Amino acid sequence: MELLELTQTIIIFIGALMILVFIHELGHFLAAKMFGMRVERFSVGFPPRIWGFKRGDTDYCIGATPLGGYVKISGMVDESMDTEHLAAEPLPWEYRSKPIWQRMVVITAGVIFNMILAFFIYTGMNWSQGKLSLPIEEVAGIYVPEGSLLENVGFQTDDKIVGVNGNYVDAFEELVSISELTNSNLSYQVVRDGMTMDLFIPSTILDSLQEQTFIHAVNVYPPIISSIALGSPAEDAGLQPGDRFVVVNAEPVNYWLQLTQAIRGSEGVIDFVVEREGQRLTLSIEPYENRMIGIAPPSLAQAGATSTELSFGESIQEGWEQVGEQTMGIIGGFSRMFSGDISVRQNLGGPIAIASLTKQATDQAGWIGFWEITALLSITLAIMNILPIPALDGGHLAFLIYEGIARKEPTEKVKIAAQNIGFLLLVSLMVFVIFNDVLRLF
Repeated sequence: MELLELTQTIIIFIGALMILVFIHELGHFLAAKMFGMRVERFSVGFPPRIWGFKRGDTDYCIGATPLGGYVKISGMVDESMDTEHLAAEPLPWEYRSKPIWQRMVVITAGVIFNMILAFFIYTGMNWSQGKLSLPIEEVAGIYVPEGSLLENVGFQTDDKIVGVNGNYVDAFEELVSISELTNSNLSYQVVRDGMTMDLFIPSTILDSLQEQTFIHAVNVYPPIISSIALGSPAEDAGLQPGDRFVVVNAEPVNYWLQLTQAIRGSEGVIDFVVEREGQRLTLSIEPYENRMIGIAPPSLAQAGATSTELSFGESIQEGWEQVGEQTMGIIGGFSRMFSGDISVRQNLGGPIAIASLTKQATDQAGWIGFWEITALLSITLAIMNILPIPALDGGHLAFLIYEGIARKEPTEKVKIAAQNIGFLLLVSLMVFVIFNDVLRLF
């Protein structure tokens, strides 16, 4: 079973990564062809080459190392370190013979295509699935398990969260958006015992999110049954979908998570009081040995969520806003890591962490989860690539900006040295994140 899960994780991860790499390199390829540049190779995956074909001047291939890809453009000093062309005069189809603005378009096209991919994914999901929202007025309060991250930062059970970072919200999901969580001064507006108060969250909260969940919709779900397993103790006891638990072993329960914790922490037969169509019923259930009784949590509709169909135009607007929100959140997270405000080791993940995250998203929400995480990774890839680090797109762009300002190119010696340094930095970073992933696993 573990081997099967590992295989599924690898396949799902490689599938998502190959989509991102293909779209990114397609951006470079199409921009180069548009300006009459010769593309010598379009590779998804790094060497060694395992399959491909040649059409025209271009070798289209797949590499054996599925951690990236590249487009080899004639006359460009890139990660291949090919410098043979430098001794001759620039030829009309070479990258180096084109105007600066055209080279800038080619360099940034990969990043732009990754952002466009995320926009298309979000727009498509909005149009096909509609917008699912949990109105804040439908949320009676929040359940805070003992010893949880929520309790550690000051939340209490039955707190009603009404705002984040000084902004009062209409929907629960706005409270946990990435742009809000990465805010350097994270705070929540909470109603407790009829009084509204500000709860300021430590800046190190992101360091703890690798090990624990912060605020999740399950913390506010009511203790209502959506379905019952056939032949389970719950069915044998006469429970029905829609029943709401009120008391477990003489202790009142108001939240689904509170209910499940009470069941798992009990011993022997469990006494329940449930509410059905305005009446209260008392029953006793002997759970399975693993302390389960065969009930499923409430559906989003039972929890008060609403689904709104969006027109194509509304889907486009919502998709655009989602891209903007995720972009600002990721940039905020990176800036806090670079400033030392939060731990790099705790928050920077490599291939293993990304693969695990992609598998979790797919397990929890099927193809919707897969495409959501793919969109998020596409934006992350775009932001990483535009950083002004030699060997990345942002490094090439920095040289072009210098050339535009200084009216002269950096020497090829400088470019090659920078490429070598950038490549060394990237390899070091990759070793660090993979080692970090392994440490987190154990």
